[in-house]
Amino acid sequence: MASSLQLVGDDSIMLRVTHSNIRTFSSDVRFFLETSVEAAKMKLWKKCGTSVDAMLLELYDDADSKICDLSDNARPLGFYSPLDGYRIHIIDLDPSSVSSGGWLEDTSLVEKYEISEEAYNKLDSNFRKFKEKVLSQNAMTQDTKLPDNYMEELCHGIKVGNRCEVESGGKRGVVKFVGKAEAVAPGFWIGVQLDEPLGKHDGMVRGRRYFECPPQHGLLLRPDKVKVGDYPERDPFDEEEI
Repeated sequence: MASSLQLVGDDSIMLRVTHSNIRTFSSDVRFFLETSVEAAKMKLWKKCGTSVDAMLLELYDDADSKICDLSDNARPLGFYSPLDGYRIHIIDLDPSSVSSGGWLEDTSLVEKYEISEEAYNKLDSNFRKFKEKVLSQNAMTQDTKLPDNYMEELCHGIKVGNRCEVESGGKRGVVKFVGKAEAVAPGFWIGVQLDEPLGKHDGMVRGRRYFECPPQHGLLLRPDKVKVGDYPERDPFDEEEI
């Protein structure tokens, strides 16, 4: 008995809501006791789609016994003395309602769009043509895959320990790695330790270590981006201020 008592000052209740046409519809909704039946219908319309004019509300107790119809739109819900755990059942009176006949639950009732094979093939664009295009592009990519010795000849004059300058930007450093970097791409690569922290890593790229250097001092580049020679470390104080 204590669970069914409404406390003084508690002006809201939690009601379970069900629907005549939508068997799977069940929702717990909180209402204020001073809310009119019409306002409650407006709130429920937003949840189930049944229009206010076509909606009949039935009130059931927690033992699922019908108490009454909420037939007077002007009266507040509190007039009917609902308690927490009671149920409001929505009766949809509109025979042409979108929810009638199980249309919102049984997808087998929905007419399926069908198109003949000939008509489908005549479409300017369809998924089959898109798929064929993608496969064709992938095949072209595989055909143009870089060889394992890509840019190997440009590495002949580059040795670990050489001073170098990197294009672009003119950053300087020392060569720390010459060779293949399979984790990045086919072909040959040059690892450079920059003099300043203008790099991208510490010699580890995609989980594989190619050389050692301080953090943010490492770059891994193609040989055509690296020039070796007399590139001493720059003195930041040897230029006149402008």
